[in-house]
Amino acid sequence: MARSDIVVIGAGVVGLSVAIAAQMRGFNVTVIDREGPAAGASAGNAGAFAFTDILPLASPGILKKAPKWLLDPLGPLSIPPAYALNIAPWMFRFWRACSASRVAHSTSAQTALMDLSKGELEPFLSATETLPMLRKEGNLQVYESDAEFHASLPGWEAREQHGIEFRHMDAAEMAGIQSGIAPRFIRGTFTPGWYSIADPKLYTLALAENFRARGGVIEISEVKGLRPVADGVDIVLAGDVVRSAGKVVLSAGAFSHRIARTLGENIPLETERGYNTTLPSDALDLRTQVTFGGHGFVVTRLTSGIRVGGAVELGGLSLPPNYARSKAMLKKAKAFLPGLKTEGGVQWMGFRPSMPDSLPAIGRAKASAKVVYAFGHGHLGLTQSAGTARLVADLLQDQPPAIDLKSFSPSRFG
Repeated sequence: MARSDIVVIGAGVVGLSVAIAAQMRGFNVTVIDREGPAAGASAGNAGAFAFTDILPLASPGILKKAPKWLLDPLGPLSIPPAYALNIAPWMFRFWRACSASRVAHSTSAQTALMDLSKGELEPFLSATETLPMLRKEGNLQVYESDAEFHASLPGWEAREQHGIEFRHMDAAEMAGIQSGIAPRFIRGTFTPGWYSIADPKLYTLALAENFRARGGVIEISEVKGLRPVADGVDIVLAGDVVRSAGKVVLSAGAFSHRIARTLGENIPLETERGYNTTLPSDALDLRTQVTFGGHGFVVTRLTSGIRVGGAVELGGLSLPPNYARSKAMLKKAKAFLPGLKTEGGVQWMGFRPSMPDSLPAIGRAKASAKVVYAFGHGHLGLTQSAGTARLVADLLQDQPPAIDLKSFSPSRFG
């Protein structure tokens, strides 16, 4: 195979967006992925461009909720006992990131990346001929009590300070946006600026076809390691096959830290295992995405059906899936949306790459300026894909990035 200007490792939504952005800058690009396009979290997510979701998971609020949640093995946040020791160092960093000053810093940085990503999204969709897949149907967050609603207000005040539009509602107003919500939910907040994609898997596959149509090559192989050399980077593949490139972008999702380790870098990336069930399209007349924040899941309308999913299981890459989590969310969804038909669903589990402070790693590797990292977006890979692509393309051209990347430095944890 001819030497590529750029090799992007990872054919998820972030990797393919980066690859196309690099092509638009005139680079010859190859993508390498262990399974192929849309094989991981890019296929099974909720399909949201959650630009209003600027608050980090690591926060004082989550510390208050976590003990109760962790007692429920099927609740919104769980750690399988078999993985508890493995994740202890990451949890310590997560705990440190929950301080008020660090949350304020992360929120500011996340807002900058969200604003960039929102501004880049529609031009990118137009350029890749995927704009018809964009939906602007908003999001409705619902609450079961006045206490739960009032507990959410500091978060909404933070969003208001950053110019995010929302509207608090009572049950009658909520019904005007989405009928059929159980009467136990007495308050809600609607955010009209919450966009979604018709189907995340079909969108990612469309990006792959657009990339190929521009002359790009997608190779299916497992990357074992990276070796900086005088004129670029060697990529060591399964079977000790070696590919060479002028520069490499590491965007392999939850597997990225394993590859970064071959460069001598120990990046604290962990795996949020997300679960969902996708029901047939006639399962519910859904008008907007509905978030049951107190229970850690959402219900979303996609081309492929009605998807019920979310929650966080910090369980690494090796443990078998626990589909009882999917069943538990579906049971709750039926109670919360009594008209939901729960037959004929397809279960899924995927790996979300998560950093302790909820900010992705975007920037050059310590070992070589010819390796650029773009991973660790957690729940927000789709949301931040176009913005990340812009930033990486700037770095590949040695141009000043569109926003300050200090807060996203891959080496920020030492």
